[in-house]
Amino acid sequence: MIVKTFSPEGALSKAIPGFQPRQAQIDMAEAVECAITEQSQLVIEAGTGTGKTFAYLVPALLSGKKTVISTGSKNLQEQLFHRDLPLMVDALGFFGQVALLKGRSNYLCLDRLSRQMVESHEQSADTTLLSQLVKVRSWASETKSGDLGECEAIAEDSPVIPTITSTNDNCLGKECPSYEECFVLKARKRALDSDVVVVNHHLFLADLAIKETGFGELIPEAEVFIFDEAHQMPDIASHYFGQSLSSRQIQELCKDIDIAYRTEAKDMRQLQKAGDKLLQTAMDLRIVLGDTGFRGNWREAIVSPSISRELMRLNDALDFVIEVLKLAIGRSQLLDSAYERANTVKSRLDRVCDVSITGYSYWYDTTPRHFSLHITPLTVADKFCEQMELNPGAWIFTSATLAVNDDFAHFTSRLGLKPQRMFSLPSPFDYQKQARLCVPRYLPEPNSPGMANKLVTLLSPLIEKNQGRCFFLCTSHSMMKELVDRFRQSLSVPVLMQGETSKQRTLAEFMELGNALLVATGAFWEGIDVRGDTLSCVIIDKLPFTAPDDPLLKARIEDCQIRGGDPFAQVQLPEAVITLKQGVGRLIRDKNDSGALIICDNRLVTRDYGGVFLASLPPIPRTRDLNIVQDFLEQK
Repeated sequence: MIVKTFSPEGALSKAIPGFQPRQAQIDMAEAVECAITEQSQLVIEAGTGTGKTFAYLVPALLSGKKTVISTGSKNLQEQLFHRDLPLMVDALGFFGQVALLKGRSNYLCLDRLSRQMVESHEQSADTTLLSQLVKVRSWASETKSGDLGECEAIAEDSPVIPTITSTNDNCLGKECPSYEECFVLKARKRALDSDVVVVNHHLFLADLAIKETGFGELIPEAEVFIFDEAHQMPDIASHYFGQSLSSRQIQELCKDIDIAYRTEAKDMRQLQKAGDKLLQTAMDLRIVLGDTGFRGNWREAIVSPSISRELMRLNDALDFVIEVLKLAIGRSQLLDSAYERANTVKSRLDRVCDVSITGYSYWYDTTPRHFSLHITPLTVADKFCEQMELNPGAWIFTSATLAVNDDFAHFTSRLGLKPQRMFSLPSPFDYQKQARLCVPRYLPEPNSPGMANKLVTLLSPLIEKNQGRCFFLCTSHSMMKELVDRFRQSLSVPVLMQGETSKQRTLAEFMELGNALLVATGAFWEGIDVRGDTLSCVIIDKLPFTAPDDPLLKARIEDCQIRGGDPFAQVQLPEAVITLKQGVGRLIRDKNDSGALIICDNRLVTRDYGGVFLASLPPIPRTRDLNIVQDFLEQK
C-alpha cells in the first residue's frame, strides 16, 4: 500500500502538483508502517529534503489508529496542521478527525480578560494596554478557537498576553465563572474526540511528567506516538522531569492578590501590603543574583551570605502572604486559588533550596527583570522509559540530526530507548554541485582577544560581494552584539540582529530585503527554512561546544565521570556535533539552492575530534581558500 501511494500513479502524485517519488521517503514510510504494525520503537535520521513529514503522515493516516504527532516548535506544529496535514487528508481521502492542541498559555482566558478590563480602568493603568485589551475583547466575540496566535490585533510578544491567559497555577478550574466557555477545555475536548492530534514537545512532556495539563486522558488512548525534531526531546524532558520556580510566577501571584483586593476584598488592606512585600523581596533577590543573562550554579550561590539573607526574607514574605490569604479563604475563587498557589510556591522554594539531594543539577538563570531557580535531573532515561512502558504502542522518533558519525547511542541513551530499528536516510541534494565548505586560513584561536575584529576584517569583502544574503550564526550573545556593531560600521548592506524585534519579524525583514546579513544565535540555528537566492551563505563563528562553566553541563560531566565514562566523548562532543549539523542545515533547503558554508574554527582541521564533526556533516567539497568560495558564489 505504501509503495502504491508514493508511486508516480499513486494518491500523492494525483493530489500534489509536481510530486516525485523518492526512494528514501518510501523506505522511511515503510519503516514507520512496520513500527505501527508491530507497536515498536523506531529511530530515523532523515536528511534535509527527504520528505520525512509525508513519510510518517501517510502510514499514520492509513493505519486508522489514534495518533499523537509532537513537533519541536509551535511554528512547525502550525505548519504541519495547516499545510501538510490537510494535503495528506485530501490526497488519501482520510475521513477521521484531526485536531491541533497547544499549551494553555496560547488560549485566551475569558475570566482573566474580564478581570483585566476592570483593572485597566484604574487611573494608573497603561493606556496602550487598555487599547490592546479592547481589541482582544472584540476578537473574543468572533473566535471559535480562542488561540491568540490567530488574533492579528496584538503582537505575538505583547506584554498583555500573560495577563489574559491562564497557567496551571492560576487556573480556577470548575470554580471559574467562564468554565463552560473555556477555550482550553474546548481544545482538549476536540483533541480527545480526534483521530490525529498535533501537539508540541513542551505540551507532551509537561503532561507526561506532571500530569497537570489535562491532556493526560489523551496519551493513554493513543496507539501511535510520532516525534518530529526529536533531537530536542532529551533537553526538554530534563526540564519537565525537574522542578523550577521563577520570579515571574511570584509576580503573577502578587498581581492576582492585588486584583482580588481591588475588586473583591477592598476591606482587606493587609492583602495589598502582603502582596507588595512579597513582590519587593523577589525583586531584591533578583538584584543580589547579579548580572543579567547569567546561568549560575545554585549549590554554590546559596551559600553566599547576601543570597542566603534574601532567601530568608523571601520565605518570611511568603509565610506572611499565606497567613493573610488564610483569613480570606471562602471569599472568592481568585483568593482561594491564590492561597493554594502561595503554598505551591513555598513548597517549590523549599525543594529548590534543599541542594543535598543527589542526581540533580541545581542552577539558576537571570533576565533583566526576572530570575528562575531550577532542579534538573542528570538523566531522564528511567522516567521516560517508564512512561513508554505505561503507554504501549508505536514510538517513532525522527529528525535531520540524531546521529553522531552514524552512531545513535548519544540520543537513544539519553531517553532510554531500545529501538527495534534505527537508521539514517541521506539527503537527496547534490552537495558536490550545490555547496562549498570553507575553514579559512590564518584564523586566531577561538575566544582569543580581537576575534570579532578579525572575523569582520576577513569576511566583510565576501559578504559585500555576495550582496549580503548571509546568516552569521554565533555561539554567544556577546559575540553576536560585537559582530553587529563592527559589521554595521564596515558594510553597506543592511545588518539585522536577532532580538531587536521578534524572531518572525526579523526573518520576514531578512527575506523582504533580499540583500541583508542576519547575525543571530541559538534560536536561528534550527527550525528556519529560507529557500532560494535570499540565503546563499551561512557563516558559523566557532564549533558550538556548550560553555564549560554551564552548571547543567558541569553536573552531567561529573555524573559521567562517576559512571567511569569519558565526558568529552560522551557528553560534550556529541551535543556540539548535533548543534553544528542543525546550523549547517540552514544552507541547502531545496534541490535548486546553492551556497557556501564558512566555519571559522581551526579546530575542525587541527584537532582529532574535527574528523568526527566533518564525518557527521553532508558530503560538501572542502577548501581553506576564501577566494575559491567567492568564485563559487559568483558563478552561482
